[in-house]
Amino acid sequence: MSDLKHTDIEDGTEQITTDPTDAREKMRAGSMTYTLMPWIVGAVLLVIMPFIFTSNSALTIMNQMWITVVFALSYNMLLGQGGMLSFGHAVYAGVGGFAAMHIMNASDFFASFPLPVLPLFAGLFGMGLALIVGSFSTRNAGTVFAMISLGVGELIAACSVIIVAFFGGEEGISGDRTYAMPFFGNEFLQQIDVYYLTSFWVLLSAVLMYLWSRTPVGRMANAVRDNPERAEFLGYSARWVRFYSFVASGFFAGIAGGLFAINYEILTEENLNTASSGVILLVTFLGGVGFFFGPIIGAVVFTLVQTVLSLQTELWAFYAGVLFLATVMFFPGGLAGLIMMHVPAFKTGRAGTLVMPYIKTLLPAAVGVLAVSALVEMTFHVRHAATGDYDMTLFWTTFNSHSLLPWIIAIAVAVLAFWITRRNMPELRAAWATANTAREGTV
Repeated sequence: MSDLKHTDIEDGTEQITTDPTDAREKMRAGSMTYTLMPWIVGAVLLVIMPFIFTSNSALTIMNQMWITVVFALSYNMLLGQGGMLSFGHAVYAGVGGFAAMHIMNASDFFASFPLPVLPLFAGLFGMGLALIVGSFSTRNAGTVFAMISLGVGELIAACSVIIVAFFGGEEGISGDRTYAMPFFGNEFLQQIDVYYLTSFWVLLSAVLMYLWSRTPVGRMANAVRDNPERAEFLGYSARWVRFYSFVASGFFAGIAGGLFAINYEILTEENLNTASSGVILLVTFLGGVGFFFGPIIGAVVFTLVQTVLSLQTELWAFYAGVLFLATVMFFPGGLAGLIMMHVPAFKTGRAGTLVMPYIKTLLPAAVGVLAVSALVEMTFHVRHAATGDYDMTLFWTTFNSHSLLPWIIAIAVAVLAFWITRRNMPELRAAWATANTAREGTV
C-alpha cells in the first residue's frame, strides 16, 4: 500500500501528502525509535548469546567473531567509505595488539588500571602508526595508495622478525590479562568475563564508527571516494579527508588488536602479515562494502567458516575461496547487497510471492552444491588418505571412498539437482519481476 495520500483542494488541483504514521516516513524524519532499534536489538543479542551457547569453545568463537567485526568495520572506513584499497591494514591491529601485550607485561603499570581500558591504549598505538603512514600514503587513492599500503605491510611484517625487542621474533609475545587491576572485583579469569568485555567494546566501536560516517568528514569521505575532483572544486581537500579517515580507521583497528591480545594472550607475526590483511579484505568484500552492516555479516560468516567448518573438513579454505569468488562474480554488493535487493519487494508487499519459487529453486541448488562438495571431499580422501584407509565419513555416513557406487550417487544427485534448479529458474525470474513491480495506484 502506498504511503502517499491524494487530496483535492479548492482550485481543482491535486496535492500529494505523506502519511506521518508510516514507518518509512518516521525513518526519513529521524525517529529515535527506528534509529535506535537495531542497536538495542544488537545489544540484547550480545547479552543473551552466552545463555544460548554456553561452552567455552562457543564463547571463544564468538569473541573471535566480534573482534573480526571491529576489524572489518575499521577496514570498511577505508574501502567502503573512503575508496582506499589497502593491502596492509592488519599492521595497525597488529601493532596495537603488540603494544597492549607490552602493557600487560609492564606489571607495575598494568596493575594500576582495569583491563577494560587496555583496548583504548591499543587503539591509540594503532592511530599513532596510522598518523605516520597516512602522512605520505593518503596523497593519492587508487593504485598508488594500494601499492604503498602493500609496501608498508610487507615492511612491518619483515621488521616483526628483526625487531625482537618489540615483536618477540618468530615466537611472538605472550602475557597474562589477570595481572590488571580488578574491575569491580572481576579479574577476568573466566571466558564469559572476556566475552562481555569484548561485547562492550564491539558495540561501542560500532556505534562510534557509525556516528563517524554521519559526520561531515564521513560524508565528505563518500564524496571524495566518488568524485575527488568535484570535492576539491567545492573547497574540500581530498587528501586531508582521506587522512582523517585513515587515522580513525587505524584507531579502531588498534582496538581490534587490543581485544585480540586480551582474548588470546599471545601475538605473533601472523597478526600483522599480508595474509591477515588479505583475510580482512575478503571478509569485508564478502559482507558488502556498500553497506555499514555488510562487514558485520561478512565477519560472522567467515568466522563460522573458519572455525565451525574447519572442524569438519581440511578444505575449509577452499570453500571460503569459492564463496568469495561467487560473491564477487554474481553478487558484487556482497551478502548485505543480496539482502537489500529484497527491500523493493517488501515495499510493494509482494515479498511473500517469492517464498515458493525460492524453495523450488534454491533447495535443489543447495543439494547440488552439497553433492559437488561430496565429490571434492572424496577426491581429496582418495589422493591424501593413508595407504589402506578406504573408509571416510561424510554427511554422517561412512562408506568406502574407493568404491564406484558413492561416486555414481554423488554425480547423479548433482546432475539431477542442477537440472531441477535450471528448470525452475524461469518461474523464479517471473516471480522476482512481479514482486518488484509497484502495484497499480502506488508510488
